[in-house]
This record gives sequence, structure tokens and C-alpha cells, in this order.
Amino acid sequence: MAAPELLLPAGASDMEEDESTLGSGPGLPEPLQLGELDITSDEFILDEVDVHIQANLEDDLVKEALKTGVDLRHYSKQVELELQQIEQKSIRDYIQESENIASLHNQITACDAVLERMEQMLGAFQSDLSSISSEIRTLQEQSGAMNVRLRNRQAVRGRLGELVDGLVVPSALVTAILEAPVTDPRFLEQLQELDAKAAAVREQEARGTAACADVRGVLDRLRVKAVAKIREFVLQKIYSFRKPMTNYQIPQTALLKYRFFYQFLLGNERATAREIRDEYVETLGKVYLSYSRSYLGRLMKVQYEEVAEKDDLMGVEDTAKKGFFSKPSLRSRNTIFTLGTRGSVISPTELEAPILVPHTAQRGEQRYPFEALFRSQHYALLDNSCREFLFICDFFAVSGPAAHDLFHAVMGRTLSMTLKHLESYLADCYDAIAVFLCIHIVLRFRNIAAKRDVPALDRYWEQVLALLWPRFELILEMNVQSVRSTDPQRLGGLDTRPHYITRRYAEFSSALVSINQTIPNERTMQLLGQLQVEVENFVLRVAAEFSSRKEQLVFLINNYDMMLGVLMERAADDSKEVESFQQLLNARTQEFIEELLSPPFGGLVAFVKEAEGLIERGQAERLRGEEGEEARVTQLIRGFGSSWKSSVESLSQDVMRSFTNFRNGTSIIQGALTQLIQLYHRFHRVLSQPQLRALPARAELINIHHLMVELKKHKPNF
Repeated sequence: MAAPELLLPAGASDMEEDESTLGSGPGLPEPLQLGELDITSDEFILDEVDVHIQANLEDDLVKEALKTGVDLRHYSKQVELELQQIEQKSIRDYIQESENIASLHNQITACDAVLERMEQMLGAFQSDLSSISSEIRTLQEQSGAMNVRLRNRQAVRGRLGELVDGLVVPSALVTAILEAPVTDPRFLEQLQELDAKAAAVREQEARGTAACADVRGVLDRLRVKAVAKIREFVLQKIYSFRKPMTNYQIPQTALLKYRFFYQFLLGNERATAREIRDEYVETLGKVYLSYSRSYLGRLMKVQYEEVAEKDDLMGVEDTAKKGFFSKPSLRSRNTIFTLGTRGSVISPTELEAPILVPHTAQRGEQRYPFEALFRSQHYALLDNSCREFLFICDFFAVSGPAAHDLFHAVMGRTLSMTLKHLESYLADCYDAIAVFLCIHIVLRFRNIAAKRDVPALDRYWEQVLALLWPRFELILEMNVQSVRSTDPQRLGGLDTRPHYITRRYAEFSSALVSINQTIPNERTMQLLGQLQVEVENFVLRVAAEFSSRKEQLVFLINNYDMMLGVLMERAADDSKEVESFQQLLNARTQEFIEELLSPPFGGLVAFVKEAEGLIERGQAERLRGEEGEEARVTQLIRGFGSSWKSSVESLSQDVMRSFTNFRNGTSIIQGALTQLIQLYHRFHRVLSQPQLRALPARAELINIHHLMVELKKHKPNF
């Protein structure tokens, strides 16, 4: 087959055409130089031709011509002819516009000249700007150097000004220190100025400033004068405390306005400051000691005339003191085992109430228990100690251990005297309630001192508690031992009413429990537990002295009920003592009810228990087979129907006579009637068994509901 004919663009077949036409179309390679090609290489030439043809085939016009079947050679010639026509037309247009083109050329030349001159001007301006920038930098450096010199001069001026101000002694300072009284505000103001100048001079002398020698003499003379005036003034204030009937708190408060006086002495004349402090300690120590000793002595004169003695114990018989030499009954006697209104001494209102005034109480013939006197004495001590401690910290500018030491130097003798008096009093004190109240007073006062931020009394409170606690425990143990060693046979005639020893215990225990609930203490509860055990044993020993079990139960119930009632009135309902006596009372009450129902209804109880036992064991047929069982049941039915009313009436009267607490008697009667109804109901169920259902006597049984209605009529109302 013949090779297909290649269709080339017009002029492309002429190989002698200018080489610049190669690659001039879009996307074609750059024109090739003949010197760079090996024209003997046919393969290279064919590749280049193939690339050229392929590039032309991508042209849109070529694609369109190929689609329509146009002969490209004719098309090429036609294009070439059109280009020649356009070229000739362009030449004619150029010739017609030659004048305008020449004018445009002249204008472009003129513009180039103008731009050249502007370039020269801008170059000169840039040169001028460079010189100005260097001048600005020079000025900036000069300004920074001047600013540094200014700051240095200002710093030197400020320090020199401070130095001069600190060394110069103005005339107002000299006049005020020499002439003004110490109470004048000008004196205090200039004294502070003098203190500042003295401190400044000392500082400058340490730095070696020669100018200090010029003012040292003037300042020393002013300092000596100020120290003399201050010493005289403060000592006069301290000496004014010594005057009798003087309220020392007024001059003490006035001294606080001049607290800077002592600070000035402390910094400029320590010997005088020490003299003033020692004089204050000595004077106030004597004032507090004299006041406390006098107040305590007058306070003890308004105590109850008769106080508890070593024989005033819980287990001691009432008849023990009724001898020929026994003391007469006094009107002003403290209650030993009963709290009464004594507990109000630790209430918030009474605890910080005004202290007692002994001479007023003596005129009114008033008497107080020891805890009231203790509260008044220690509240005065607390108030004075707090005020004194705060004054010491403020006026003498001390804190921490130094403040504690100075406080104890002032108050030490007073605190020691108070402790010795308390120790002496407790040696013969047998009033456990008073001692226990004093313990709780101390605990509360300790909290008050902590709230006032006065820790100086902490050691004193611990010492007081160290005296009170052992004495309280000793008195409590003495009461425990007195109950333990009490012989019921020596108590004389006994009856079933509550015993006075158990009443003492109930009042005493409820008092301690109610006080202890405010600030609980486990040791107190342990001692009370021992006392409770001994009282319970004592009650059992006394009950054993009665011949009949019924009387024993009546005695036990009366005593348990009385102790429980007193404890519930004062102590919390969930306390251990209340729970213990409640259990004992319930157990003895249930036993008494059974003992109460046994005489009139004993046969009925025995039959019901026996029959229920047979039914539980599956031997119910024996109820019918027993000999005489039918007659026994008939007798029980008829006997109950004829006598239950009189028996209940007698039972109620017996109960009300036996128990001193009508409410307790009422509850016992209600329990007995309830148990009687339950018993008769059980009797009905036994008789409903097949073996006893045919008994003729069942028709005589009383209806349960009728019985309940009738028994309600016998219920006492209290």
C-alpha cells in the first residue's frame, strides 16, 4: 500500500524558507539553528516534522478544515493572499498617520526630559533627608544624656533633702518639747517628730555623716527633757492606782492614749522604760491582789450558813444526825442532792451576769450556794485578766511569750491566792453538784477567754480543773460507797413507797446528767454508772426485806417509777439511765400484773396454759378424756361470770392503794384489764376446740365485746 499523503500548510514544503518560521506556531518548539543539527540524520528530521504536524493538527481551524474536507494547500494560499492585503493596508494607514506619529515621538522625548529633571530633584531631596536623619540622631543622643543627668541631680537632691530635713531641728519642735505639757496634742506630735529625727541621726552616724555632730547635742538635750517629762507623767498615773476606792480602770484606759510615750522610752531610754514597767507591775500586782483578797473574803460571807459535810452522803440514814448535839435546822441551807434552780448559774444569761455585790447581799440577808460565789469571783477575774492582758499587749508593745510573762508578773500573786483559797475550800467540800457546776463554769469561761483572744489564763484554768475534778470524783465515790455499805435492816420501818435514798439518787443523777449534757464528759458517765449499779442493788436488798412477792414488786415498781420520772424530767429521754430504768420498770410491772391476776383468776390462767400446751403438742383429744375436765371447765365459766366484777373492783382499789403515782397505778390497772381480756379471749379459743365445743356450759360464756365494754367502766381516770 502507498503511504498516505501528508497535508502541510502553505509554504511548509519549501525547505529553503527562512528557518525562523519553524516553531513559530503556538505550542511549537523554539527555532532550531542549523549549526546545531546533524542534517544527515533523517530520523531526527522526521521526528521534528512529526511534532510540527502534530502541533498543527491541534489547531481549531485545522480541525474544522479536516472535518469539512477542505484542501489545505488552497486554504494556505488564500490565507497568504489575505495577509498581503492586510499588510498593504497597514502601510497606507501608517503613511496617513505619519505626522501624528512624529508629534507623538516629540512629546515622548519632552516627557523623558521632564522625568530626568524630576529624578535629579528627588536625588537631591534624598541627600538632604539623609543629612537631617543624622542630625536627629545626634539630638536624640544629647537629649538622653541630659535626661540621665537630670535624674541623677533629682536623686541627689531628694537624698540631700531627706538628710537635711532629718537633721534640721525646727523651732516648733524645741518649743513643744520644752514648754508644752505632756497632755497637749502638740507635745505628742512633736515627740513623734523627735523620735524620727533621733532615729535618722543614728542611721546617718552609722554611715559616717559628719553633719550629725552639729545636731547631736540639741537632740540629746531635747531627748533628756522629754524623757523626764514622760517619766513624771506616767509614774503619777501609776501611783494614782494606789489610792483607796479608786477605779483603776479609768487611769489605765487614759494611759492607752499615750502608748507612744513608752515606745519612745523603749527606743531612747531603756532604763527609764524598765523602771516604769517594773513600777507598773509592782503597783498593779498589789492592787489586784488586795482587791481579789478583799472581794473573796466578803463574798464568802454570803454563802449558805450550812453546807454539806462528810456525813451528808446518799446512803446515810435520815436519823443519823438527830442526836442531842445535832445542829438545828437552818433556813439558809443548800440543797445537796437536788439541782433545783442551781443549774441556771451556767446558763448564757447568768454566766456573764454582773458580779455579786457582797454588802448589798448582806443588807438584804441573801445567801448563795458556792457555785454562785465561784462564778462571780471568776467572772471578775476573767474580766480583769482579759482587760489587763490586752492593755499590756497594747501599752507595752509585747506579744507571745513576752506578753505571757508580763501578764503573770502582774496577775501571778492574785492567781496563786485564788488557787490556794479554792484548794483550802475543796478540802472540806462534800457538795458534788456545786463542784460539778464549778467545773462547767470553768469550761465555759475558758471558751469565753479563747473568743476574746486571751490565752494568758489557759494554764490557770487547767490548774483549777486539776483541783475540781479529783474532788468531784472523790465525793461521787464516797456516795457510791455509802450506798454500797447501807444495811436495809438499819433503816427502821420500811414501807412500799419510794425510799428516800432512791429519791436522793434520782435527783442527784438527773442533776449531773442534765449538766453533763451541755459539755459531755465520759468519766462522769462512768461514775454515774457505778452509782446506778449500787442503787439498783440497794433497791433489790430493801425489797428482799418484805415477806410477800407482791409487796416486793410494789416497792420495786414505786422506786423505779419515781427514779424514771425524775430522770425524764431533767435528762434526755434517750439517756442510758432512762433506758435502763424503763426496762426494769416494764419487767417488774408485767410480773406484778401476773401476780395481781393470780388470786382471783389463777384457775383460769392455769387451765388456759395447760390446754394451749396440749393443743400445741397435738393432744387436744385429752381435753375431753380427762376425768372431771367437764366439771372443771363448767366451774371456771360460772365462777368467772359471777365474780369477775367484784374481783376487778377489788383489784383496782388494791392497785390505787399500793402506788403513790396515780398515773403509774392507772397504767397498771389498764395493763391488768388488757391482760384479763386477752386471757378470756384465749379461754374462748380453747373452748371452741371440737373436744369442748359440745359442753353445755359454753352457753354461759360472757361475750368478749360485752366484757370489754364492762371493763371500760372500771378504768380509772386521772
